[in-house]
Amino acid sequence: MGKISPVSAKYIIQTTINIDGVVDRPDVIGAIFGQTEGLLGADLELRELQRSGRIGRIEVNTDTRSGKTSGTIIIPSSLDKAETSIIAAALEIIQRIGPCTAKMKVDRIEDVRVTKRAFVVERAKELLKQLMDTMMPDSQEIADEVMYSVRAMEIRPYGKDRLPAGPFIDESDEIIVVEGRADVLNLIKHGIKNAIAMNGTSVPETIIDLSRKKDVTVFVDGDRGGDLILKEILGVADVDYVTKAPDGKEVEEITKKEIHKAIRSRVSAEQARFEIFPRQEALRQERELKQEVRHEPREMRRETRQEIKPFAQKMQQIQVQPQQPPVLAVQQVQPPRRAGTSITQDERRAFREMSEDLIGTRGAYILDKGLNILGKVPITELLPTISELDSAYAIIFDGLIEKEIVDAAEKANVQFIVAMDAKQKPETKINLLTVNEL
Repeated sequence: MGKISPVSAKYIIQTTINIDGVVDRPDVIGAIFGQTEGLLGADLELRELQRSGRIGRIEVNTDTRSGKTSGTIIIPSSLDKAETSIIAAALEIIQRIGPCTAKMKVDRIEDVRVTKRAFVVERAKELLKQLMDTMMPDSQEIADEVMYSVRAMEIRPYGKDRLPAGPFIDESDEIIVVEGRADVLNLIKHGIKNAIAMNGTSVPETIIDLSRKKDVTVFVDGDRGGDLILKEILGVADVDYVTKAPDGKEVEEITKKEIHKAIRSRVSAEQARFEIFPRQEALRQERELKQEVRHEPREMRRETRQEIKPFAQKMQQIQVQPQQPPVLAVQQVQPPRRAGTSITQDERRAFREMSEDLIGTRGAYILDKGLNILGKVPITELLPTISELDSAYAIIFDGLIEKEIVDAAEKANVQFIVAMDAKQKPETKINLLTVNEL
């Protein structure tokens, strides 16, 4: 009897069988041929199809457990799709095998060519990879590989922590601190050879020692991880300047133009503290100022207040919103309206928007009657600034309403004070509002 080779089959019929009894493999094959005989006509007679080689060898795999038999039937076919599907459907009419009840279910008809095509694609990928690995590279690839090797050789371990560093760390008066070895390699690639890597989020002792001797610029990635590293190093090392890669990019991947642009736009460490961590820095400044004033003799405190004014102007220049006028220009305003007058809808909306702008900045806005911002000051300088005002219409700040601020605002004829919250509102003719009330 002629048989079809599995290699020449186009389709494979996959069928499961469940029999309520114990039968042998020849019983299953005999049932397939016997119960489908004459069912589909002479052209689709299984015996003739197998003899002509259009149906391959029928494989039956069975397993008997607890008096029941189950297994699989595999039939290769070189017929077309429609004829193969008819043969597969005919198998499901078989309900008995020998004396036992049986149930056949065609799981799927597998297209052998799809499997072969997938094999061809995967093998082609492997062959192409081998070809690319063994073929002769062009001149540019050779040059790039040589340059990369040379740059890698320029990186050397530095200090007791053996940090990856460029060759000019000792000779240069300024150094650039980056996060990892790949960052140093990218800077060397673009001609910057005074960089050194931290090799982690904790600041090594070598970096701390260098920060005492040299001007240090910290260059971090433009993501949250960069902010965390920046916060860490600003707290333990003597940093002079700070800069970041563009948002979402790492130092190791940016271009020469982006590197030089970032270095040109570096800011002082003090300014970075206010721009990146405004609330923490404002609280620190406030604590230091209160501690200094608390330990001064009473007769010297007035002199200290006079020294605060230029300090406030300096703080305005490094606040989060540099586009606001840095100098507090107090304009002549119209006489304030009668105390106790209710707030208008326009005022409520403007106060709410400005309050939202100030959240987290530890800053304060001073407004005129037209709701124009006369100036912006840190909250640590709010009280002395109010004391110097002749008049203002409203004060909005990121903090709590306190009696000292209210008393000073009354003398300046302020009509509204808007703050984030208030522990207890003191008695006053000023309209005191919180963010929740807006």
